[in-house]
Amino acid sequence: MLLWISGPFGGGKTQTAYEMHRRLPGSIVCDPEHVGFGLHRMLPPGLRGDFQDLAAWRQGVVEVLDLALTEHDGVVIAPMTVTDSGYFAETVGRLRGLGHDVHHFTLLAERGTVLRRLHERGLGHVLRYVAGKDAGLRRESWAVEQLDRCLERLREPEFAEHLWTDHTTVPKTADRIAVLAGLTLKPNNEGALRTRLRQAGVGTRHIRFD
Repeated sequence: MLLWISGPFGGGKTQTAYEMHRRLPGSIVCDPEHVGFGLHRMLPPGLRGDFQDLAAWRQGVVEVLDLALTEHDGVVIAPMTVTDSGYFAETVGRLRGLGHDVHHFTLLAERGTVLRRLHERGLGHVLRYVAGKDAGLRRESWAVEQLDRCLERLREPEFAEHLWTDHTTVPKTADRIAVLAGLTLKPNNEGALRTRLRQAGVGTRHIRFD
């Protein structure tokens, strides 16, 4: 089974993926971004656009996930946002066409909620330091510049199942996904402090500088 978790940058997809991995024995996280950033490193900076525009990325993601799903005896979790209908068909659609059990979930939140989460995890402060203290978050971050378009596209029916996360936690979102996918997670017995520390670690490990 493949759990493909989508959502805007700052929407919680990576945190949710690793929460499910923590509580779902035998599961693995296969992040399609790794394929994209590997391709970027092979190109000169001037040619590093959106890696999803590269056919090599779409083909590579399908090949890697197909291999993992075929050979790994456990659930595969892929945190990745694809908003282009054609690219969605070439990745999620192709994996379904290959006969895999694919469950696609989009984590949504109001624009203000996403921006608040970005600020809370410190991204805004880091970016303002790099860009200059008077630079706004929208101007500093490509992800924020794409936020409105991303949220609008992800609300479309083709990107269901939609899960609104404004008033819930990452562990509870993971619980909801598990129920919808027919899975059973280990109980969440962490205290609040340990959860915050673990999630901070996940966030730090996934800061991208490419």
